[in-house]
Amino acid sequence: MQEQLVAKIADILKSRRQTLTCAESCTGGGISYTLTAIPGSSLWFEQGIVTYSNMAKARWLGVDEALIVEHGAVSEIVVSAMLDGLLARTSCDYGIAVSGIAGPSGGTTQKPVGTVCIAWGSVKEHSVLTYLFRGDRQQIREQAITQALLNIYRLLENSANTV
Repeated sequence: MQEQLVAKIADILKSRRQTLTCAESCTGGGISYTLTAIPGSSLWFEQGIVTYSNMAKARWLGVDEALIVEHGAVSEIVVSAMLDGLLARTSCDYGIAVSGIAGPSGGTTQKPVGTVCIAWGSVKEHSVLTYLFRGDRQQIREQAITQALLNIYRLLENSANTV
């Protein structure tokens, strides 16, 4: 499914001469790896950055450390700030940002293992949702990658249909 999504994302971005970037935490570069698995991805994928630690989120994406302290790195407000910072620091048209708890430890009753926040969109408009994925660490990460790809594909497809 991921390969098919990437092919569709690539087709839309290439046809519109637009680019995509991503900031990843719990997926550890998995989205970037998946996006660059097809030849020619450099035409539409500019960069991916793994900001695994809170310090990296602040340093490289400009996420306010107070937001992380108040809401936690796995929160819609922080992932939205990750996307804002990413898009502000690149010339890309679209971006994806992800942070979550892949486990097997690190979960709480409020944010159990499998909680993943994903933000996607452009400077003009973006969305953010929280998901609860099930399974082991690898399964949670794979589900997060697939969901992030699906989210950006749906946005691109909808915006392509309104152009």
